[in-house]
Amino acid sequence: MRKILLLRGVNVGGTGKLPMAGFRQMLTDLGLGDVQTYIQSGNAVFDDPGLPDLTGAIAGGLKAGFGLSPALFFYPAPAFDAIIAQSPFAEAGAADGAKVFVYFLDRPAMIDMTALQTLATSERLHLTDQALHLQAPDGVGRSVLAEKLPRFLKVAHTARNWNTVRTLSQMVNR
Repeated sequence: MRKILLLRGVNVGGTGKLPMAGFRQMLTDLGLGDVQTYIQSGNAVFDDPGLPDLTGAIAGGLKAGFGLSPALFFYPAPAFDAIIAQSPFAEAGAADGAKVFVYFLDRPAMIDMTALQTLATSERLHLTDQALHLQAPDGVGRSVLAEKLPRFLKVAHTARNWNTVRTLSQMVNR
């Protein structure tokens, strides 16, 4: 089965260094097929032959080989596509994918949306059980809401911009 793996917090701001060539080789050595990575932020697409403990094997490989213990987010192609299909900001993402984000959640988040909205200027949010979708028309780097969002989520999460989620979807569905 073709799957996507997202890692949280690798190659961000000089921390969590993970060389993509080494990461691809580690995944291949575990028995995964047709391993591909996309950009440097811990995105992989691969064929899973049905390894019995995929999470444990990858977590162990990352710790032993690179000294890293990032949160791991796995998605079969249909589940990943269902998450991104729930975004009401797809049109905005098509126009400028760097201003639309998907925060993938490891479990449903109980968020005080009213308090979060008080931080919004031009940003818009949409919460589902699997993800929080964010449109930041003025850019995420200028968004106070985006800066403070992790404090509100209170669950393990990792974010990708619309350009990345669309590319990963194309890679996993080819």
